[in-house]
Amino acid sequence: MGEYDEKTLKKLQALELEILKDFIRICKEFGLTYFALAGTGIGALRHKGFIPWDDDIDVGLPRKDYERLLQIVEERYSDKYVIGNAEHFRNYPLMTTRIMIKGTRFVEEPLKNIDCELGIFLDVYAFDNISDDDKQMRRQARTAWFWSKVLILRHIAFPVLPFRGAKRKIAHMICAIVHFILVVFRISPQWIYGKCKKASCRYNDIETDRLAFLCDTSPYTNIISRRKSFPVIELDFEDIKLCFPRNIDEILRFMFGDYMQLPPVEKRKNHYPHCLDFGDR
Repeated sequence: MGEYDEKTLKKLQALELEILKDFIRICKEFGLTYFALAGTGIGALRHKGFIPWDDDIDVGLPRKDYERLLQIVEERYSDKYVIGNAEHFRNYPLMTTRIMIKGTRFVEEPLKNIDCELGIFLDVYAFDNISDDDKQMRRQARTAWFWSKVLILRHIAFPVLPFRGAKRKIAHMICAIVHFILVVFRISPQWIYGKCKKASCRYNDIETDRLAFLCDTSPYTNIISRRKSFPVIELDFEDIKLCFPRNIDEILRFMFGDYMQLPPVEKRKNHYPHCLDFGDR
């Protein structure tokens, strides 16, 4: 975790909250279902706002609503925001989308060598139908997750890894070799992205109870049940009401354990940037 000075972090959080308010306004006006997740949920339940050291907001939508949201932002908010994802930018390495404030810069350390427009952002996740059959779900999840990591390696030789010591060195060596092969053989990032999206969307024409974003650190982290999670509930987040899955406590305990206890300093995480520029904001 990088250490912000208090003034900088507060300004960053205020701008992210501004994006979030516009996002909520769009969802309400056009009847789009959304829900906040992960650390944003911890922030709401434990702090009624941002986790004090956190520097991002995560929201998810079912794929159909996600696609409609991006269309609306492009059509009506293009003077204020830029859509950042692998469909808009050839060098974008992730399966998430960022709604970014025009004229700002926010580049995390792992992305510092990426030739791509990156600004202060709201992180948006597309949730797709996944099979209610566990065997089929695992096959779908492994495929989507695999291609999402290949996409990262196409752009980044040394990604962030959950290892230390010798394991980390060996893993980084393997990653660098894969990156080299993908670049030398000119494997198209758009082709890799298409493979991942196809696997993620495999069951979107079938009615299922489960939804998921399969391209996180683990493919099984972000799985929700329509029956358990909807209709969503509203919780306090800073000076607004923010929607969450109805079973947000159950989801967070599965992801983080006893999330109501503050983690030790060495386990606190944020996205401290290599480059941060507020532009004229």
